[in-house]
Amino acid sequence: MTEKDILTDGTYRLRAPEPEDLDVLFNMENDSSIWMVSGNAVPYSRYQIKKYIQQSQHDFYTDRQIRFMIEREADSVVMGTVDLTDIDPYNGRAEVGIALLSEYRGQGIASAALKIVLGYAKRVLRLRQLFCLVPADNETSVKLFASNGFGESGRLQQWLVHEESYSDVLILQKFF
Repeated sequence: MTEKDILTDGTYRLRAPEPEDLDVLFNMENDSSIWMVSGNAVPYSRYQIKKYIQQSQHDFYTDRQIRFMIEREADSVVMGTVDLTDIDPYNGRAEVGIALLSEYRGQGIASAALKIVLGYAKRVLRLRQLFCLVPADNETSVKLFASNGFGESGRLQQWLVHEESYSDVLILQKFF
């Protein structure tokens, strides 16, 4: 794999957000069904998202995060996002998160995007590890990360609130 094609597997491509992605990002950020895991509990305005796209340096040293749009190569349809956040170049780690639009879930797209971003994190960013925090009862996400080499390294008890109950979160890590 060359540097040129490190962000694609031939079917899906990861790319930087563009102004045309405003509606997709607006809908994803304001999907209250995923707020529990995103750490967001307030809606974003179109203006805020537009400003984010315009002002992002897309430099992990400056922003400490990188957002990629997951796009199908055949027709350039955007299917979701994969984020590297809390990037710590000194210690060689970052948190990874994936969100798909509902109509693209359960089709293997998240796994394909995760494989691509793993290669990028290892070969381009030269990180030593990625980690994620996954609700213990989110079997789909736990399976996704486990099948891509992430292992459980801890559990945060009663970490996330949903309606009137709390759920545990698993700390999953992938070492390169």
